[in-house]
Amino acid sequence: MTGKQFFVLGEVREGHIHSVTFELTGKARELADSCGGTVTTILLSGGLADDPEVLLRSGADRVMTVEHPVLSMYNQEAEVKVLAHLLRQEGPDVVLAPATTSGRTTLPALAAELETGLTADCTGLEMDRETGLLLQTRPAIGGNVMATIKTPVCRPQMATVRPRTFRAPDRSDALSGGKVVRPEIPPELFGSRVVNLGFERGEDGGSNIQDLDVVVSGGKGLKRPESFRMLEELAALLGGGVGASRPAVEAKWMGYPHQVGLSGKVVAPKVYIAAGISGAVQHLAGMQTAGYVVAVNRDPDASIFRVADLGLCGDLFDILPRLTERIRKEVGAE
Repeated sequence: MTGKQFFVLGEVREGHIHSVTFELTGKARELADSCGGTVTTILLSGGLADDPEVLLRSGADRVMTVEHPVLSMYNQEAEVKVLAHLLRQEGPDVVLAPATTSGRTTLPALAAELETGLTADCTGLEMDRETGLLLQTRPAIGGNVMATIKTPVCRPQMATVRPRTFRAPDRSDALSGGKVVRPEIPPELFGSRVVNLGFERGEDGGSNIQDLDVVVSGGKGLKRPESFRMLEELAALLGGGVGASRPAVEAKWMGYPHQVGLSGKVVAPKVYIAAGISGAVQHLAGMQTAGYVVAVNRDPDASIFRVADLGLCGDLFDILPRLTERIRKEVGAE
């Protein structure tokens, strides 16, 4: 099991390399090291504002950049044609991509173009040392079981991974000895029937709980939507944002952009505070990579306490205001 090529399809937003690119490059490096393989990261954009060499410090042996005006805004047709061209030329064994909005749209079309399989929304990846196959683990049957999927025949083996599922590696000060290349792309591949008419940000003005160091989440234990104001106040003091469990979102107490879990977003903040959340497996899968977990719940047998670093068992309507006031005094906020 040697010499395998691992490709990462990076994501560029408004000229900047998105953090998920570093997470997947680091994971690809880990997989490649287990079998003596190499890592290539591909960046498609209308123009890069960041230095692509930074990915050489995160584990890539090579970074391929393709810049063209048609790629400045999301264009699935052009992206699929360019990526299919590059992957056919290179013949990688494994292709990893982010399970973002664009990744979830582009990768199925790319897999169909290459006539191979695709495992979406993976939560675990590892190499089978006996067969050399990529073991792709993802939730199935509503998150009640974890399925491990293989692609034994078709190549490349393709998988998408949600942002924050894996931690980005510490970037080395020294370059890996790799290189940045700019492959020649036939001009006709940039042709597209798609015309982008404009771009509008989501309802939250572009805020994203996946990018925050502190997330304060609430569940049905809050009893009513107005109770989320307590979480907003606490999150504001800590410089973080507010998350929610699926039941709270389904009750329309918070919008979907705040949902944490398998059917929402995967977050990995330095601190995750869960208030009134029982700890269903679907929710735990969305915050399991948090650095420090604080749980507030009146049920001493709640599953959330099994993953918490600090558990506060009691009435959240008593605990949260006291916690907020204590933090307010500590930070000197008025």
